[in-house]
Amino acid sequence: MQFMMFVVSDPAAEPYVPEQDNIAEWVADTTVGGTRITGDRLRPPSHAKTVRVRAGTTLVSDGPFAETKEWIAGFDLLDCASVDEAIAIAARHPMARFGSIELRPYWPLDVEEEPRRRKERETGA
Repeated sequence: MQFMMFVVSDPAAEPYVPEQDNIAEWVADTTVGGTRITGDRLRPPSHAKTVRVRAGTTLVSDGPFAETKEWIAGFDLLDCASVDEAIAIAARHPMARFGSIELRPYWPLDVEEEPRRRKERETGA
């Protein structure tokens, strides 16, 4: 099973202690073990662009769409045997202590099938 693992900042979490940040060890273990496909940090929301298209016009605004104290600080793509394995891997990530981790299983998109399913759903056929 593949999972997107969002690494989330959380001001209510334990205070960050650099000496307890074992991210290099976590990355090495999960990469060598074959469960981590890729991942990286993300710049703060002040660097974000929100893009929307309305009435054929592309609208771009600075920063995140929602006002929140928590924000996505990074991501990792995981390939695990089960959701339990993904949870165990996420729990070892240092940001599970200093922030939070959100795991989402992939929901494969079948581009050939999707339009037909949508039409069937809409028409009842």
